[in-house]
Amino acid sequence: MSLRVSLIFPLLLCAPLAWADSGSDPAAMSSPWSGSGGELGFASAHGNSSTESFNGRLKLRYSDDDWVHSMDLFGLRSSAEYTVTADDGSTSRKRQTTSNRYTAGAGSALQLGEHRQLTATVRYENDDFATYDRQGSFGLGYGTRLIDAERVTLDTQIGPGVRRSHNSETDENRTDLIGRGLFDLKYSITDNTDLVNTLLVESGSYNTFAQNDFGVSVSMNKHFALKAGWQARHNSDVAEDKRKTDTLTTMNVVYSFK
Repeated sequence: MSLRVSLIFPLLLCAPLAWADSGSDPAAMSSPWSGSGGELGFASAHGNSSTESFNGRLKLRYSDDDWVHSMDLFGLRSSAEYTVTADDGSTSRKRQTTSNRYTAGAGSALQLGEHRQLTATVRYENDDFATYDRQGSFGLGYGTRLIDAERVTLDTQIGPGVRRSHNSETDENRTDLIGRGLFDLKYSITDNTDLVNTLLVESGSYNTFAQNDFGVSVSMNKHFALKAGWQARHNSDVAEDKRKTDTLTTMNVVYSFK
């Protein structure tokens, strides 16, 4: 999957849905699709230095009677241009990729009652600059809502799973059993401002992976919002020249299904 596809696909998907919403068809008002839809951010700087950064995300949920299916795609790519001086004093400009990561996740949940379900999830990640440049996992679990207040909700999923990872330093593939936990918090500060925090933990015998996504979104209208986000990713087992924790700060435009 290329980053270009992951960025364009949300826009192609959102266009027909937005058109359908403008009509008077009652079926469109009760669509089984929901979620944050497409999320896109871009930054570019040119002058003495030149950098470009893209990030895009697509999150969808589809409800079908007692089943809820979900999908989450994410892509990040950054590059920088710099000046190289040769031994003879001549200079040239070169461009280097500084970030190249994408993830894909999907899950299905069988509803057992209000806010209780059995879950099955899969996740794949590719990161060219990480010790584990390729990771795939599958997990089963039980989900429930721990907090269900007027403005605050906290959902969780906990269960076992299996993970397969490729170590870029040793060119070794490893498979192990993991414990998986997902905690999803949402707090509605005002009618148009939401605070969200999602924590994913996959812990096995040789590595514990944790990713925390924190964001504040402000709705501009029924479908569009501005979102400021901060992401922290941690791997407990990395190469000596690698840092265990990476962070990412974003400011994106979000299309939401209503």
